Amino acid sequence: MTCFRLIFALSALLTGISCGRNSQTDYTIFVDPRIGSGFHGHVFVGANVPNGMVQVGMTQISKGWDWCSGYHVSDTTVVGFAQMHLSGTGIGDLGDIALMPYTGAGIHRDGRLYGTYSHQREKVRPGYYYVHVDPYNIDADFTATERVALHRYRYNDAKDAALLIDLANGIGWDAPVDAMLVRESDTGFSGYRYSTGWARDQKVYFTMQFSHPVREFTLEQSDGTAAFDDGVIFPTKNVSGTARFELRDGETLSVKVALSPVSVENAKLNMAAEAPGWDFDSLCDAARSKWNDRLSCIDFQTEDTTVRKIFYTSLYHTMIAPSLFSDVNGDYRGPDDRVHHSPEQTYTTFSLWDTYRAAFPLISITDPQLARGIVRSFLQIAAQQGKLPVWHLVGNETDCMVGNPGICVLADFLLKGYVDPDRHDEALGAMVRSAMLDERDMNLLKEYGYIPYDKSTTYETVAKGLEYALADWCLAETAKAIGHEDTETRFRERSRSYRRYFDPATGFMRARSSTGSFREPFNPFRSIHMRDDYTEGNAWQYTWLVPHDVRGLEELFGSREAFLQKLDSLFIAERSADVQTSDDITGLIGQYAHGNEPSHHIAYIYAYAGRQWQTARLVRKILGEMYTATPEGICGNEDVGQMSAWYVLSAMGFYQVEPAGGRYILGSPLMDRAVITLPDGRAFEIHAQNNSPENCYIQQVELNGKAYNKFYITHADIVAGGRLMLEMGPSPNPAFGTEE
Repeated sequence: MTCFRLIFALSALLTGISCGRNSQTDYTIFVDPRIGSGFHGHVFVGANVPNGMVQVGMTQISKGWDWCSGYHVSDTTVVGFAQMHLSGTGIGDLGDIALMPYTGAGIHRDGRLYGTYSHQREKVRPGYYYVHVDPYNIDADFTATERVALHRYRYNDAKDAALLIDLANGIGWDAPVDAMLVRESDTGFSGYRYSTGWARDQKVYFTMQFSHPVREFTLEQSDGTAAFDDGVIFPTKNVSGTARFELRDGETLSVKVALSPVSVENAKLNMAAEAPGWDFDSLCDAARSKWNDRLSCIDFQTEDTTVRKIFYTSLYHTMIAPSLFSDVNGDYRGPDDRVHHSPEQTYTTFSLWDTYRAAFPLISITDPQLARGIVRSFLQIAAQQGKLPVWHLVGNETDCMVGNPGICVLADFLLKGYVDPDRHDEALGAMVRSAMLDERDMNLLKEYGYIPYDKSTTYETVAKGLEYALADWCLAETAKAIGHEDTETRFRERSRSYRRYFDPATGFMRARSSTGSFREPFNPFRSIHMRDDYTEGNAWQYTWLVPHDVRGLEELFGSREAFLQKLDSLFIAERSADVQTSDDITGLIGQYAHGNEPSHHIAYIYAYAGRQWQTARLVRKILGEMYTATPEGICGNEDVGQMSAWYVLSAMGFYQVEPAGGRYILGSPLMDRAVITLPDGRAFEIHAQNNSPENCYIQQVELNGKAYNKFYITHADIVAGGRLMLEMGPSPNPAFGTEE
């Protein structure tokens, strides 16, 4: 190892050991927010700050599923610039409080005022968005604070300049329930918009200010008929208002829109605190600075500029959500529809079925403060709705997707030290309550020890059962850590319920009836969305969804040889063209589907079976083939940061397979050097010597100057600070990673 240490010493002298946040690098220049705006990526394209309440950007005329964020790169229409958008989801919602600049009578399609644009006259970077709106010849650009959106509209042909305030329309499932628009002065409006959709009871309050006085104002119903001329107050569910301005050609109309989940008064407080003036450029610079500060948590060094762009764009995508859900005074709206107060920030937009796997483990490394804020939000939600969040959106529990992923995230954060000791019992109690409800087929799990397909009133029983099992393991690990032995024993046993779905005759996880028989007929390639035994996947992918007990899964196959043979076959199996499959099964290598989350840990399973080199080969293949620096560069739904978090962690050389506790399985890094900034001036450095596309295999490792032969590193290793040295080579080293 002497030569290896000499290489490190020379590297340290040449590159220095400064942390990302101490450098002068502008990391935002490596971000392209349009990556993932094509194919099924569904990413947000617009202006925001990290984890902000506001995501201001374009909304297009929806043409279906791929418009969940309101934007798809294939489209060139625009129907407004809304203040709130989702990023990477499989369902559309939000799109609240949209503004649409135009001139004259405007152009309408399907009852909507609309315009067009070209990508040649569009710019986007972290914290800023610009587009030229035709046929009205308007230059529009946007920036944001946490709770305030800033719009600038330059009317190059300003005759009869107008701005539509649209409270009637949202994105996807969103439908208006009630709205109010109050004209408070010649330059000020306020109101609210209530809607239902994916979030069943959504309430958004707003106030907006114009830089120029309104010359004429008209309220309209959604059918375009005049409802109230030059009015003061008008409540209705389909209200829109048209404001007209006296402007010169080339003059700019600026608009500030502040949001609140609580009240108009709080929206005004938010505006006064975050955007009291009209200096767009200063606020834009501040937004960019916030992004740069957050992105600098990892200094990722590689000579491959494309890889660096994908890496920092991925890191950017992981920081859009969770989103802020409290006002500057600490008020927020709980899932019980009551106004609560917290002295510290509260969050929402928890896509937990997706993000417990990588996005939250990444936060646990890069942003301890946010991790603690998420813990507080989880415990608040549990107290107010009686269980931990499942898929939480603008204060609403959507109960979307299967399992108890909130247990996984809270357990992971507790085991990593982000839950205060005096709240350990509260956290465990919230987990137990969530795991013992009689909803979402948990009553059947408690009665039978698995979920019989003939007793369930819905589908996806295998997926539900496997997800409940891994959440129960997280609960058991938590109980063990804080000394609750009875609870540990109870849920440790229940975490083994995954065994009830395994069919040794076929080697697949399968649905069983209440009498114990497996469902027939059976085709492991078949997957009908929301009408099958699996969730957005098939038996090939779900057979491996036992990340909490890989050793136990291996035992079910009877031998390591049989286990590895089946695992190998996953990556080469091909279905026939006549078998029905879900649209969510994308990014295929055989039947490994990187475009959806149930597959995300599978390549790393090889390391548990003594084949870390096979993990390295597959991870490098996935990194290189499933992510590109193009609008089509994400091979499935971004899923609120999960797809990108997989890339960020894997590009640094490791991934958390077990859903809680912080063992990161070593893979194959893309960079030459990465430095993760930690609190108190500490840093964790990762050096990959002799790294290249050909040299994808780890030859040997040192951790803090000592030889290291485990196939994983721990969260404690990382957050303590130090150096991980990886020597890479062109051929597998079967001897590496053989220690537990």
